[in-house]
Formats: sequence, C-alpha cells, structure tokens
Amino acid sequence: MKIAVLLQRLLPPVWLGMIVAIAMEAQLKFQAPGITRELGLGIGKIVFTALNRIECVIAILLLITFFVFKNTRKTQIIFVVVSLILLAQTVWLIPNLIARIDLITSGQTMPTSSPVHFFYIAFEICKMILLLVLSVLLNWQSDSSHK
Repeated sequence: MKIAVLLQRLLPPVWLGMIVAIAMEAQLKFQAPGITRELGLGIGKIVFTALNRIECVIAILLLITFFVFKNTRKTQIIFVVVSLILLAQTVWLIPNLIARIDLITSGQTMPTSSPVHFFYIAFEICKMILLLVLSVLLNWQSDSSHK
C-alpha cells in the first residue's frame, strides 16, 4: 500500500515534467542546424506517440491507486478531467496530427497550423495546469487519508 501512496505523489509531477520537457523540445528541435520541417515533424511524430503511450501507462497506474485509496472528491474530479483530455488526445487529436504529418512528409503543401493543432495545444495547457494542481493536492493531503 505504501507503493500506491508513493505512486500517487510521484506520478503527477513526473507526468507534468514530461509534458513540459516535450513541449520545449517540440519548439527547440527546429532551431538545430540541418533540421528541415519534414525531419522535425517526423521526429515529433515519434516523440509525441511515445509520450502519449507513457502518459496512458501513468494514467492507468494512477487509476489503480485511486481504487486502492479513498481520495478527496476534488482530486478524483481532476484526475477524471485529465484522463478525459488524454483520451481525446489519444483517439482523436494525435491520430489527426499524425495523418497531417504523413501528408506533409510525403510532399504535400499544407498550412503551418490547423485547428486540431490548436486544440492539442489548448488541451496540453489545461492538462499541465490540472496536473500541477493534482500534484499539490496529492502531496499536501494528510497522511491520515492514506491509512
């Protein structure tokens, strides 16, 4: 049971850190010498797919810990919203963005942004804020609630 408490306290800030780091990488890679738009997008496709898979594993692990321990209603709601955002990204946004990357890397000319890209960014910002709040709540709640 102590492992579940540890996971609840560590996974949300680790998850948040991963999102922030990948968001920075997404912009910085295009500043590297020799990186073309197509190459950068290809790297992004691999990185964001891997991030999404890791996020799904983290969400599943956190879900298990939420079944082991009774958490506050607030932390449960925040976790559900984060999970719904992740679900939308997994089944709708990322597949659409990958299809767009595939079109661009195959040589088709497309605008630099799309509404799907803006939705993804907005969802990432919401997810980061919610994970920060979840991290604070789970780390500041009383140890007595995990006994």
